[in-house]
Amino acid sequence: MTSSNEVRPGKLLHSKWTAVQPVGKDRHFMVTKVPAVLVGPGADDWVEIEPVMSRIARRIPWRELEDTTRWQQGWVRGESTTPR
Repeated sequence: MTSSNEVRPGKLLHSKWTAVQPVGKDRHFMVTKVPAVLVGPGADDWVEIEPVMSRIARRIPWRELEDTTRWQQGWVRGESTTPR
């Protein structure tokens, strides 16, 4: 059974995410743009995310954020920097 992030379309704007594997050199992202309609007929399926450091926004399918093998909710520190 695969676990998934609970993603609520109405709460995506300004939500924070950590990429499990860095995207380029970026790991920490914020959702900066959400289309008016994400669910239902005529809905768009993307959100715009922006890395905190490079600020180069890109669009991804919003359901990709549900995949815990790719994304974690919030800004999570890497294992190598976690105090023991």
